[in-house]
Amino acid sequence: MRAIWKGAVSFGLVNVPVRLYSATENHDVQFRQVHASDGGRIRYRRVCQIDGEEVAYDDIAKGYETEDGEMVVLTDEDFADLPTRSSKEISVEKFVPADQIDPIYFDKTYYLEPDKAAQKPYVLLRDALEGEDRVAVATVSIRTRMTMATLRVREGMIVMQTMIWPDEVRSVDSFGDLGEDLEASDKEMAMARVLIEQLEGEFDPDDYEDDYANAVKELVRAKVEGGEVKVSAPEEDEGGEVVDLLAALAKSVETAKSRRGESTSSGSGGSSGGTSSQKSATKKTAAKKSPAKKSTAKKSTAKKTPAKKTTKKSTAKSTAKKKAS
Repeated sequence: MRAIWKGAVSFGLVNVPVRLYSATENHDVQFRQVHASDGGRIRYRRVCQIDGEEVAYDDIAKGYETEDGEMVVLTDEDFADLPTRSSKEISVEKFVPADQIDPIYFDKTYYLEPDKAAQKPYVLLRDALEGEDRVAVATVSIRTRMTMATLRVREGMIVMQTMIWPDEVRSVDSFGDLGEDLEASDKEMAMARVLIEQLEGEFDPDDYEDDYANAVKELVRAKVEGGEVKVSAPEEDEGGEVVDLLAALAKSVETAKSRRGESTSSGSGGSSGGTSSQKSATKKTAAKKSPAKKSTAKKSTAKKTPAKKTTKKSTAKSTAKKKAS
C-alpha cells in the first residue's frame, strides 16, 4: 500500500515523521451507462453551452458562478495569488476531551504510520493520548489547502480524521417545526424504554453486511457464467486519462475468449488457428498449387498471342487485295 502523504506530527518540541494512508475504501457498487442493445458505453462530450463546440482539455478553465448567475473565469495566475500552505506538518494545537467534538465535524479518516527512526516519539504520543483519554486537535495541509483534524488512537495506531469547517455544518434552525411543543405521555415513554431495553446490545460491525452489493455481484457472476456478456468497442483515446494499454489488451483478449467459450488459461499458440503440423501442411499445399497455376497461365497466353497476330496479318492482306482490285 502506497502512502498518499508524508510529513510529521509536531507537538511542542517533539517531531514525529509519519506516512499517511487512507483508513477506508469504498466498496459501493458502481454502474456504467451503456447502450442496451450492444453494451457500448455512453460517452459524454465536453461541449460549450454557448457555441455548441466540443472543447479540448487544454481549453477548459475553472469558473466561479456568482449569485447573480454571472461566470467569473479564473486563471492559473489567479490561483497563484491565493493563500495556500504546502507544509508537511501536522501541527497539534491542543488536547481536548473526545466528547467535546460533535461527530458531524468528522470528514475523512487516515492511518498514521511512523518512520522506523521515529517509533519512540510515536509511541509517546499514542500512549499519552490513550492515557489522558483525549484527542489532539491539529491543523494540516493536504493538497495545498489547510484543514482541521483530530488525532486519536485505534487498535494501537494513531488515526487522523480531517474535519469540515464550522460554516459547512447546516444549522437545525433552517428546518421547520420539529415538534418542540409536543410532549410524550408517561405511558408512551415507558413503552419506549421497554423497547430500548429489549433491543439493547453491543455494537459489532461484523453483524452487518452490504446485502445489496453482494446480491449485485452474485447476479453479475451468474450472467457471466451463463454467457450473457457483451463486448463493447474499445474507447478512443481523447488525450486525457492515461490507460494501461497492455492490461486493456489482455482484458479484451480474455473477454473475447470467454465469449467464444475458450479457456483463458491456454497459451497464445492454442488460439492462433491450428497446430504447427497443420500450418506446415497448408504451406506445402499452397507451394504445390502455385507453380501449376503460373505454368498454365503462361501456356494459354503463349497460344493465344500468335493467333491474334495471324488474324491481324490476314486482315491486312485482304484489305490490300480489295484496294488493288
